[in-house]
Amino acid sequence: MKKFLLVIFALTLLAFPKKNSAQEATEKKWWKEAVVYQIYPRSFKDADGDGVGDLKGIISKLDYIKSLGVDVIWLNPIYSSPNDDNGYDVSDYRNIMKEFGTMDDFNTLLKGMHQRGIKLVMDLVVNHSSDEHEWFMQSRSSRTSPYRDYYHWWNAELGKPNPRYSLFDVNHDAWRYDSLTNAYYLHYFSRKQPDLNWENPKLRQEIYDMMKYWCDKGIDGFRLDAFQFAAKDTTFPKFPEGYEKNFSLYYAMGPHLHDYLQEMNREVLSKYDVMSVAEGAGNSFNNAHDLVDADRHELNMAYAFEGVDIAKDPKGYSLLHFKEVFSRWDSVFADKGWLSIFLANHDQARLVSRFGNDSPQFREVSSKMLSTFLLTMRGTPYYYNGDELGMTNIRFDKIEDYRDMSTLNEYQHQLNNGADMHKFMADIAYSSRDNGRTPIQWDASQNAGFTTGTPWIKINPNYKTINVAAEEMDPNSCLNYFRKAVALRKKNTVLVYGKYTLLDKNNPQVYAYTREAGGKKILVLLNFSATGAQTNPGVNLKGSTLLLGNYADAPVVSNGNAVKLKPYEALVYQLQN
Repeated sequence: MKKFLLVIFALTLLAFPKKNSAQEATEKKWWKEAVVYQIYPRSFKDADGDGVGDLKGIISKLDYIKSLGVDVIWLNPIYSSPNDDNGYDVSDYRNIMKEFGTMDDFNTLLKGMHQRGIKLVMDLVVNHSSDEHEWFMQSRSSRTSPYRDYYHWWNAELGKPNPRYSLFDVNHDAWRYDSLTNAYYLHYFSRKQPDLNWENPKLRQEIYDMMKYWCDKGIDGFRLDAFQFAAKDTTFPKFPEGYEKNFSLYYAMGPHLHDYLQEMNREVLSKYDVMSVAEGAGNSFNNAHDLVDADRHELNMAYAFEGVDIAKDPKGYSLLHFKEVFSRWDSVFADKGWLSIFLANHDQARLVSRFGNDSPQFREVSSKMLSTFLLTMRGTPYYYNGDELGMTNIRFDKIEDYRDMSTLNEYQHQLNNGADMHKFMADIAYSSRDNGRTPIQWDASQNAGFTTGTPWIKINPNYKTINVAAEEMDPNSCLNYFRKAVALRKKNTVLVYGKYTLLDKNNPQVYAYTREAGGKKILVLLNFSATGAQTNPGVNLKGSTLLLGNYADAPVVSNGNAVKLKPYEALVYQLQN
């Protein structure tokens, strides 16, 4: 009998052979072909006049979102929350934040999206919860509480635990003393975001049940917030001095993380046609691959930070470095796994202010150039709300204007430690997350058409010229260019699955590459500089067709197929076979 079963098993393997690398890379999936549009609900559209964006506001703009051509909305957290970190501190995973509306509003939103062919991906915030979650309130009530092991506690009689760095704490101390049970609890983020204990199988089951609750409602996927930090060495060993300068090396991809993800896949993800995204990609390409290698049955898509982290310095960044990073990640994922392509999100300042040029002269062309890059690279493109308009940093000059808890706590930390506060204020004017969280600029009316009340955060004064209504009327606007670029990607699946080849590698101004599949070859030329540039990509442009360009006049092609590019010019050619 045993031999018979082995024979049957072997025949089954032959009948269903394991996909080779190339097959996995080109296997068609809806989430590979999708364009993802990220909505920060607090700042999108306010329907009730309280100054805070809400679900009814999003519902009122679904036709606008549909008009963009996008396929998926990634919605930042809308769960019940005291809002210490704008919803990333969840107090009830099965209810809607009162400021955002009701569960009926959510059901209406989801139905409206699906009627328009738009899918919904929700943030899954389960590295930590709010300290106002019932689990934590029970956990801190007694050392014998059945919820005690839902979180990481260290009893004070053992002495203070080995230091752990907190990203958002005013003292950067991730251990918070709680006198109620004479113990410390762990919080990698703010004091009001205690870390959940994934070692506890009961906690894991609670989370899987909660995920099923949302999947049964019909949502289409999850983006796992900060999940690369979820697994901890619960002995909390001493880390070397200075570890906080590269804390991810010590925090990411802890013990049993893959076990948890494989369990999550078995319990939930494999039972639904959902997209799953890992925020962060660990500390190496091996880490990244292991998270999304289809053979491992964990997640679908890596969301790596190396690219978005390039533009941290107000003085600018090197295009050679930019090209090297994106080419390296593409090469590693060329055959197996799948990547997200993005340059902005809710944790970053505005796209055009960081990677382009937000001066009046170059804002539009550089915004269009960046849209071209994001929509012609291999990987699933993510586009942050408002970037389709070329919205810019607001650059607050007073600390009182900021609302982001991490910025405010860091200000206090720097002040307490005698830092150069003039430099600090200049740095956050460029880099603070609040730059990307100012309300969407719908029209030139009061408060940019975002709210009839007082907005929760100031609106960028340039809303009178940069807004949806104005750009709808202008066929050459950033908004209409974005629509064209999305349509181009949809029409040419070579831009989804095609091979990527970097050209003119050492050109410090121009990013040139081809996408190639099924006998079709597309050339992309991008000038990342504010001056004219020239590139000789080494391909024959004779008989080529210009598919997309961000200037009205024709590009200049000289002898030898060298192309002269205007400042921030973007060109997409279909090459003749």
